[in-house]
Amino acid sequence: MSQPELRNRIQALLQLAGVTLDGDAPWDLRVHDDRLYGRVIAHGSLGLGEAYMDGWWDSDDLDGLLTRLLAVHVDERVRGLDDILLWLKAAVVNLQRGRRAYTVGERHYDIGNDLFERMLGRRLVYSCAYWRRAADLDAAQEAKLDLVCRKLGLAPGQRVLDIGCGWGEALKFAAEHYGISGVGLTVSHEQADYARELCRGLPVEIRLQDYREIDERFDRIYSIGMFEHVGVRNYRTYFEVVRRNLAADGLSLLHTIGANVSTNHTDPWIEKYIFPNSMLPSAAQIAQASEGLFVIEDWHNFGADYDRTLQAWRDNVEAAWPDLADRYDRRFRRMWRFYLAGSMASFRTRQIQLWQLVMSPDGVPGGYVAPR
Repeated sequence: MSQPELRNRIQALLQLAGVTLDGDAPWDLRVHDDRLYGRVIAHGSLGLGEAYMDGWWDSDDLDGLLTRLLAVHVDERVRGLDDILLWLKAAVVNLQRGRRAYTVGERHYDIGNDLFERMLGRRLVYSCAYWRRAADLDAAQEAKLDLVCRKLGLAPGQRVLDIGCGWGEALKFAAEHYGISGVGLTVSHEQADYARELCRGLPVEIRLQDYREIDERFDRIYSIGMFEHVGVRNYRTYFEVVRRNLAADGLSLLHTIGANVSTNHTDPWIEKYIFPNSMLPSAAQIAQASEGLFVIEDWHNFGADYDRTLQAWRDNVEAAWPDLADRYDRRFRRMWRFYLAGSMASFRTRQIQLWQLVMSPDGVPGGYVAPR
């Protein structure tokens, strides 16, 4: 296709979303390099994201632009070869097993605690906050941690496993407020070091360990924002590990982003730049993988809260860039903006969800009453 034909094709797609090339609305797309059109047609979301990182286009309202595009499913009309290749790769290779299980820790969570400390707020909790009665990010994250503890019925003397413990905030909260002892697992060296220092003096052990390697008894087991890295080929294994390590009268909580449609891979841009070897589970995949192992006692969706959480993270990190400039260059900052804006758009259009599931091995006698 010629350059004018490529531009016309892109303009027609944008018009479906009420977006104009070089228009005056905040969500309009301003083009700085005409190579953008061919790059997007050839590579879809990967091309759009990389072109933004390279400064080929801008928008005054980036999340507003992406929200409009996703709302009318423009992304589904432009799928590059990259998406097909990812599907094939995931079909052939177990991308989350063995050494690959540590890749996301090395390439994302280990990029620098300084960035996450400035972005995430007082508590380093890198997952959706709970805004039902909260007015700010710190209060909403504390409300989420307390919600998890209440759903699990934590009590003094219980032993708790945190699969994907991050920087240790959830275990610290549970130990201090509910009197439990715990073990936290992470595949990130930076997170492990930070969590050990954070939980110093508490009955909490932090391990750099794959969840598949653990074989111990716990009264409660939870995972907050880790299941997105498990992969569909390993979902059954994950639930088998939880069942094997959970007491017969125990409870397990799964906090995960979820997709409306089943797949075996993530968006090509997210795969390449943010979360390698990741994917979002569907409700069907979770139900099938846990079938015969657990009774699903409660399934809570508060995905709309993630948009507000991401906005708070965006505000924090934008304010922090001047102090972080020595470590993170302009291309990285544009990459991070595109990541946060795209995530906001995905939750805002309800294309992806945030689920908390509570499960028991054989059903809670008399039934389970879920806190909210």
